[in-house]
Amino acid sequence: MEEARRLEQLPTALICSILTKLNRDVGSICSAASTSRMMNECAKTIFTHIQCFHLNDLAPTLELLRPLLQNNNPFLTTLSLDAARLDDSSLPLILRPSLQHLSLLHCSLFTGDLLSQLGRSCTQLRSTSILSPPFPNSPNISFFRDVVFMFRSLYLTSVAENRGRSIDVSHLEELLNGCIHLETLVLMFDVSLFMRHNFPRVWASASSKLLSLEIGYISSVMVTELLSPVVATQQILIPIRPTILPNLQKLCLAVDYITDTMVGTISTSLTLLTHLDLRDSPIVEPSIAFDLTNTGLHQINSHGKLKHLSLVRCQEFIPAYFKRVNDLGILLMADRCSSMESICLGGFCRVTDTGFKTILHSCCSLFKLMVSHGNHLTDLVFHDIAATSLTLTQVSLRWCNLLTNFAVELLVSNRDISVLDLRDCRHLSDESLRAINTLPKLRSLLLDGCDITDVGLSHLTKGVMNSLVSLSVRGCRRLTDKCIAFLFVDHCNRELRELDLSNLPNISDEGILMLAKSRIPVTELRLRQCPLIGDTSVMVLASMQVEGTGWSGSTLKLLDLYNCGGITQLAFKWLKKPYFPRLRWLGVTGNMNKDNIDTLSRNRPFLHIASRSEELGTDQWDNLDDFYMHDYDEVDEFEQWLLEGEDGSGDEEMGEAANIAGMSDSD
Repeated sequence: MEEARRLEQLPTALICSILTKLNRDVGSICSAASTSRMMNECAKTIFTHIQCFHLNDLAPTLELLRPLLQNNNPFLTTLSLDAARLDDSSLPLILRPSLQHLSLLHCSLFTGDLLSQLGRSCTQLRSTSILSPPFPNSPNISFFRDVVFMFRSLYLTSVAENRGRSIDVSHLEELLNGCIHLETLVLMFDVSLFMRHNFPRVWASASSKLLSLEIGYISSVMVTELLSPVVATQQILIPIRPTILPNLQKLCLAVDYITDTMVGTISTSLTLLTHLDLRDSPIVEPSIAFDLTNTGLHQINSHGKLKHLSLVRCQEFIPAYFKRVNDLGILLMADRCSSMESICLGGFCRVTDTGFKTILHSCCSLFKLMVSHGNHLTDLVFHDIAATSLTLTQVSLRWCNLLTNFAVELLVSNRDISVLDLRDCRHLSDESLRAINTLPKLRSLLLDGCDITDVGLSHLTKGVMNSLVSLSVRGCRRLTDKCIAFLFVDHCNRELRELDLSNLPNISDEGILMLAKSRIPVTELRLRQCPLIGDTSVMVLASMQVEGTGWSGSTLKLLDLYNCGGITQLAFKWLKKPYFPRLRWLGVTGNMNKDNIDTLSRNRPFLHIASRSEELGTDQWDNLDDFYMHDYDEVDEFEQWLLEGEDGSGDEEMGEAANIAGMSDSD
């Protein structure tokens, strides 16, 4: 109270000046507002002239958003929201003339009118993105009459996803007709629902300034028809700038089938393309007419400007591969790809060491290499990598089951690697970790399904653990509680934020207790499918304290407990407020805990609860790690400020908090 009184004596202008430094950090401003009357008044002032407003970690209702988004703020240029609880009625509040960047996530309650009104009102829009699940982010736009909007960035997800909502090609047409200065467009929903015969005509009016286009799902036939010229000009032999998307540089598509025809059309029509990302997931084995072959690969980068290439066939529905592509296709493609900086190839099951090695030796500027389902990729690919001029920083070799420890020992000659993904390389063992430990800049390490032990992980404590931000050992079934001791006891890594211990049958509550004792400020912890994890782990994590970070209470934002064998009703009592004050994502088993989940949802309305085995994920824009938190009560001041006086529903069992807290401090 004494500190609060001292705050009251400070000049209002000084406090506002300090809060202004928290620009974009809406959570911190709201947290500060909950500390005193003076802070509350200053926060209201800040929201009248804040320039950047990011609120993606929770989904506010329109009523909760009103006091934060002031209509009289002419300076707001960037707005990013989780719009899961918003609909068309919120558009007058969200849209304003000053906005240049707009991002609305999970807009399933909006209708197709969103696109129409955007085209009518936002004639100066520069960038537009519209997504749908499972994409995590999305910006939205709405109608505000008689004003001109100077948007530069717009990002939308899940538009008209809910039953009863509709989106029509006419909505898209109005968007493209109205936004004549559009530079970036992201439509992350199924545009194949639009009528095919109208689709090319609608795109004829798209901005000639469009540089980047991303589409969540579209058929390969629609892509071909969109980019194919209406009238053939056989007499003219020189390249002609296309009338549709003439300046496009980046194209990212998820399609039904990646085909020679589509790849050829893209390569021929888009003369300035530098970034091509194509992904498919067939539901039946494709015929030769609907597949990618060596001929299609030979057509890639015909204009020589491509820097980033991604061709991935997913096994979402069936075990599908590019069976008509072999080393010859890679050799033909490599002739035109010497300036490539990033290559991602997934599902090329017939490509051998010869093809992959050609890429490494042809692309001297390559810094990112990703290969998945490389069934014939072996250690020989890397045997002379040290003799190349490559400076790889990101390497992913997932489901490459012929790789051994020797490949990793060769690969780490690239000392600048910061991201290393070796998931499901099942022949990698402890010796590979000894080699990985020599990478001084490694920030993210994924070892899911590798044949490693506790002793192997102990090798990382001598170097890599000092820099790691993310570590995943999911499904490494030989690991036990001892790996927690090796990694965190007496080897405290203050940088680690994400830890995945899922599907480890020998990890128990004792291991989580050791993790809590280390006081590592982990923000994402995944423990799904761990049969020995129970209520004790939840209580320990709820009481976990972190020193030296400015946090009070548990730092966890994501906790995945799906199908953990020992979770009972008691654990749900510890998942309620005031525990886990920053928790935004929770995974639990739903079929046996429906009543508990419903109760928890009412207690924590801003918590995303996944109960159907879906994987949890946080948004890329999430900056809660940097939020300034006050050290007095273990309550989420942000929620308290938003709910304005809502009574906490603490349970009587919470009185045991002090006793449980002692568990993490006792030796």
